[in-house]
Amino acid sequence: MGYSVKDKLVVAVSSTALFDFSKEHRIFLEEGVEAFRQYQRDNRDVPPKPGAAFPFIKRLLRLNKVFREQQPVEVIILSRNDPEAGLRMMDALPHYDLEISRAIFRSGEAPYPYMQAINGCLYLSTDKDEVAEAMEAGYPAGHVLPCAAEDDDGDTQLRIAFDFDGVIVDDEAESQYASGGLPLFYHHEVEHRKRPLGSGPLMPLLKQLSMLQRLERENPTAVNAPGKAIRVAIVTARSMPAHERIITTLGAYEIEVDELFLTGGLEKKSFLDVLKPQIFFDDQLGHLEPASEFTPCVHIPFGVRNRREPPIAVPVQQAPKRAKKRKEAERPVEAPALDLADGAGDARDA
Repeated sequence: MGYSVKDKLVVAVSSTALFDFSKEHRIFLEEGVEAFRQYQRDNRDVPPKPGAAFPFIKRLLRLNKVFREQQPVEVIILSRNDPEAGLRMMDALPHYDLEISRAIFRSGEAPYPYMQAINGCLYLSTDKDEVAEAMEAGYPAGHVLPCAAEDDDGDTQLRIAFDFDGVIVDDEAESQYASGGLPLFYHHEVEHRKRPLGSGPLMPLLKQLSMLQRLERENPTAVNAPGKAIRVAIVTARSMPAHERIITTLGAYEIEVDELFLTGGLEKKSFLDVLKPQIFFDDQLGHLEPASEFTPCVHIPFGVRNRREPPIAVPVQQAPKRAKKRKEAERPVEAPALDLADGAGDARDA
């Protein structure tokens, strides 16, 4: 029987999310694939710098040392690199003490279709288009934003922060806000406060983390201890009276979180700068881009906030029909009238 990851927390990460290959990527774009490969060969002994997802992945893998008997975490590389170009990255794993042994290299092809094969609950990539494709195909994926913050090696606790709507849960409530603003949103959430919301793209990840937290809570001294191996926070723009449905939903999924921030529209960056999570998931770039200065941030392109508009079909303007011959030769031929209601506006916008 093969190795099973059925009951493990499996996270897939691209090479550029785990390590900073920005220089190498520029070489690929400007000089081509052969120059990129040669650069990787020439610098194989030079470990790449950590990427934006590195602090999260490093502490996630550390949970296997905390829960030695269960070994609950598996991290797998999913990469568009070819196998030879991937050697430098694989060489860097022991240098950084990252216990990752499994990888998929696809030589230019998208790797996310293998999420089901590895039982992945999250795919992290710096390619926003690929992440959007993965989400549309039904795979939980996040676009890792650039972050230049230095990682603190002495800080071993894993702190994860989630937005609530459109990330942990579906976009039912956000759709109400989009339709009728705060009054309709508050009315809907108070009316349905006893009914849990549906699962969102990162609910499987949160449930897996919650199971690990239950293992830790079996140690009575670890309950609410600041030194817990994992701390999970929800940082949401919700406020009272829309708070109760959060608790209802978490209870229905048997999930406990350590911290809840009902920011009521205050800038999330201010809270994240103090909380210092190694990763923050949100469905709105407006929250993520300011916070990414000091916090590794991941955009989850899901729901009404990220609905991509279908391309606008610009009608082809037909050539004007020839004017009929007129019996009165002395009358000039009139130019056909342009129908401003049929295509003129589209042509202008195009």
